[in-house]
Amino acid sequence: MEENRNTQGMNMEDRLAALEKELMGNRRIDPNLYAEYDVKRGLRDATGKGVLTGLTEISDVCGYELVGGRQIPAEGRLYYQGINVNELIEGLKGRKYGFEETIYLLFFGKLPNKEQLRTFLDVLFEMQELSGRFVRDVVMKASNANIMNAMQRCILTLYTYDENPEDISGANVLRQSLDMIAKMPLIAVYSYHAYCHFRKDQTLLIRNPRSGLSMAENMLLMLRPDGQYTELEARVLDVALILHAEHGGGNNSTFTTHVVTSSGTDTYSSVAASIGSLKGPRHGGANLKVQNMFADIMEHVHDWTDEAEVSEYLKKILDKKAFDGSGLIYGMGHAVYTLSDPREVILKKFARALAEEKGQTEQFALYELVERLAGRLIMEHRKLFKNVCANVDFYSGFVYAMLDIPQELFTPIFAISRLPGWSAHRLEELTNAGKIIRPAYKYVGGHSAFVPMDQRM
Repeated sequence: MEENRNTQGMNMEDRLAALEKELMGNRRIDPNLYAEYDVKRGLRDATGKGVLTGLTEISDVCGYELVGGRQIPAEGRLYYQGINVNELIEGLKGRKYGFEETIYLLFFGKLPNKEQLRTFLDVLFEMQELSGRFVRDVVMKASNANIMNAMQRCILTLYTYDENPEDISGANVLRQSLDMIAKMPLIAVYSYHAYCHFRKDQTLLIRNPRSGLSMAENMLLMLRPDGQYTELEARVLDVALILHAEHGGGNNSTFTTHVVTSSGTDTYSSVAASIGSLKGPRHGGANLKVQNMFADIMEHVHDWTDEAEVSEYLKKILDKKAFDGSGLIYGMGHAVYTLSDPREVILKKFARALAEEKGQTEQFALYELVERLAGRLIMEHRKLFKNVCANVDFYSGFVYAMLDIPQELFTPIFAISRLPGWSAHRLEELTNAGKIIRPAYKYVGGHSAFVPMDQRM
């Protein structure tokens, strides 16, 4: 009765506030204990380097050179199945299905010949269709303002449409993975159109993909009201998909793939978990932060070409006096790359070409200026000796905006491009691992005796 009297007159908001206060008061761990027990917070050592937790042949992320046993900062390099991504992009120049060839490379460890590519494309073309029933009953119902959550729901629902969803043999997981890769662009774009129709009262537009088009072409075709796009636009989106397709086993979403896969769960649950990881602003949502930051800079900096004025505003951001108060210049810095992020270097070239076609060279010049200033300012502000370079998120949002891709689809496009990498790592984990991934946590709380109800405070 005492408990009932104490909560009488309180509404739900007040009750939740009381519970929140109780919760927050019991969750703080002494930060000194992390050093005392040598805890690798974030699975990183004291220098920020990731703790070795597995082996992979799928991709190699290089930010240093090893000289005399010492790690020396170097221009970044990224390899897919041993092939330098710079050579891959250059070699695929003029080829329509660059992303599709990259998917094949990640899965099978080599680039396809003409016959292999034709067979592979035929499989993807046949799998890319979504039934009208699925679109009506799953995509269109309970539309979501966050497309990543809508994609999770759709992926999990595909489980019920699969006649053999629990089979985790290599052949079945390959089939499931290719099916999701083919359908993911439709799921993302249709979910966006459903959101616009049901949440923003816009005209509903659903256009079927066209067999024979690349994934990049079909995404632009399905997204745009007129279905039109230029050759450069399709090429730039194709390159963006390639550059985001894979980035080692240690990034948060791919590590999630390994962790969840090691439990023996089904493929749909594994992909849904990785989408949940990628949704986070510290991971896949970073390019949207960059876009919002630049919108803020453009609003508050009078002369975009004035180096001194731009520099002063960047200092305000670092001092937590401008933008979102985080003290972060988004799109700058990387856990592995030091002097440069090879994905950013490549995407920047295509951003320049697209800016010239779109008449947005002034905006591109501002991006270049901020990139040139920000690394030095961050090093000075934080008293760092390690170089700070721009990462792939710095230009990717700008590229998507120039392609007239809505911000709601920025992170979903990342998921579309990264799904092949997740799938390749899932297959690798299933093939090579024999144990469930289970790191340790040290208990640092106290022990206490049970207290009867009438004696509790």
